[in-house]
Amino acid sequence: MKQSNAKTPAALGYRHPAEWDPHQATWLTWPHKRSDWPGKFQAVPWVFGEIVRKLAPGETIHLIVDSQQRKAAAQRVLQKNGADLNAVNFHLIKTDRGWNRDAGPIFIKRDAKRDPLAIINFQFNAWAKYPEWKLDNQIPAKAARKLKLPCIDVKANGKPVVLEGGAIDVNGAGDLLATEECLLDAAVQPRNPQLTKEQFETVLRDNLGVERIHWLGKGIVGDDTHGHVDDLCRFVNPTTVVLVEEKNPNDANYAALHENRERLQSVRVCGGKKLDVIALPMPQPLVFDGQRLPASYANFYIGNAAVLVPTFNDPNDYIALGVLRELFPDRSVVGVNAVDLIWGLGAFHCLTHEQPAV
Repeated sequence: MKQSNAKTPAALGYRHPAEWDPHQATWLTWPHKRSDWPGKFQAVPWVFGEIVRKLAPGETIHLIVDSQQRKAAAQRVLQKNGADLNAVNFHLIKTDRGWNRDAGPIFIKRDAKRDPLAIINFQFNAWAKYPEWKLDNQIPAKAARKLKLPCIDVKANGKPVVLEGGAIDVNGAGDLLATEECLLDAAVQPRNPQLTKEQFETVLRDNLGVERIHWLGKGIVGDDTHGHVDDLCRFVNPTTVVLVEEKNPNDANYAALHENRERLQSVRVCGGKKLDVIALPMPQPLVFDGQRLPASYANFYIGNAAVLVPTFNDPNDYIALGVLRELFPDRSVVGVNAVDLIWGLGAFHCLTHEQPAV
């Protein structure tokens, strides 16, 4: 491991907390880009209403809206859904889309009286795939100004470093999960072709306070991000992950998921304990308008009061919920129908981002 520069966030004591650590708030962006859900957009705001209703009993909701008109529409939906509007803070910020996990603020935290919380500002370029990204790229800095927090820009070799929040998962104790397909592939949707694997690992260590990066191979079929780990494998405590499993050898996901399980068999986390790997089923292939969608139970979100799990009107819904209920006995594990939502190629983890409690 390369020695960190004394001025890096890690050297200053910052780290990326685990998602299950206490939250001050959850950040969401109210949906407005109809082309993300062509033909199904009408149902999407109601799913957001359910997200807020389930999370608000445990934490504040910071809800980004792009206009006063959108704010009024969101208030109507939330009120009809029975969400607690007193728990919602609205922020008027222009955005391109609503995928807050990837474009929104990534928080880092340290045990210090001065600046215990900061926002680490990676570049967002719409997954190196879509033309609209410049407004979304400004969200972290604008959120930092609203919260009066330091905003730390990340550069390497003189260039901003691109990273989406859904491309990584951490346990808050020094370990990070990512896929080679997403972060190291220089041919398809390349994020940082100027960086070697070793250089990129140094960026992660220096800016997120992690020690070990555990590389998986490929993500799931249908994921337009080209391999985000939050559809694939997630920490549920410092020494345990859930990894999606496909039992049908004829399914397009079977080989890649099997190879990822083999990669994790020998992994030890910081502290030396062998990583526990628990299988999470995959739903049956979900296809709409001829397109295989990235339906995955791994795209759950861990809130203070509830764990929100996407469900797909599938027999495996009950199995996945059962697995996660055993792993989160201190929280209500709630299944929320995501059949319409997943047409936008993302689910609850893709839409949310936690703000740690100080």
